Amino acid sequence: MQRPEVTDPMDDDRLYFRQLLAGRDFATADPVARQMVNLCYIIGDRQSGEAVLVDPAYRVGDLLDLMAADGMRCVGVLATHYHPDHVGGDLMGYPVEGIADLLERVPVPVHVQRDESRWITRATGVTGGDLVEHDSGDRVAVGDVEIELVHTPGHTPGSQCFHVAGRLVSGDTLFLDGCGRTDLPGSDPDEMYRSIMIRLARFDDATVLYPGHLYSPDPSASLGDTRAGNYVFRLQSPEQWHAMFGG
Repeated sequence: MQRPEVTDPMDDDRLYFRQLLAGRDFATADPVARQMVNLCYIIGDRQSGEAVLVDPAYRVGDLLDLMAADGMRCVGVLATHYHPDHVGGDLMGYPVEGIADLLERVPVPVHVQRDESRWITRATGVTGGDLVEHDSGDRVAVGDVEIELVHTPGHTPGSQCFHVAGRLVSGDTLFLDGCGRTDLPGSDPDEMYRSIMIRLARFDDATVLYPGHLYSPDPSASLGDTRAGNYVFRLQSPEQWHAMFGG
């Protein structure tokens, strides 16, 4: 298995972008983390030392330690969606650390899509006062680095992706091969079709896709390669989509 990419903070003038695999780069003693192969991201401004965590789960202390070792400090959280393997909570009877544990260490805002906030409070136990609700197109500034929030419902009502400097962090909306499930509470196959085929269509083929799980040999790929190789893009109509994913 190829190692997920870790972008050297010196590669860009200001952007700090790091991809971390649960069970290998952090939470190494957690067998569930190794099984779930979640990918967490750190996005920040190298010059200011500020960064946000995308989907911190399993061992938040490890993630904070990794940030500190690189001279970065956590100033916020971006949540792609409410599932416990991304934000913590009860994962089929297995307690997963997440944003509630992080907030006990560092009281930072948790940026969520507006339609996802009630789901996140139920899953994690955080209060509405801990969350900052957003609409699609909103931007979160980390130092001088701006991250665009893109609402992509389907896997959950308020799933969102994050676009920064030609990179698209897609959570469980789109993987390099396949897409997120649409048979879970809050899922909607019609919305997933529109999110992948319409809402993400504005991002060009050179945009690099960074998914929420390492379900493919490679940890990232261009959207052009993803569109050419991912079977979901062979479904050319809502009817074909329903035949594959139900509805």
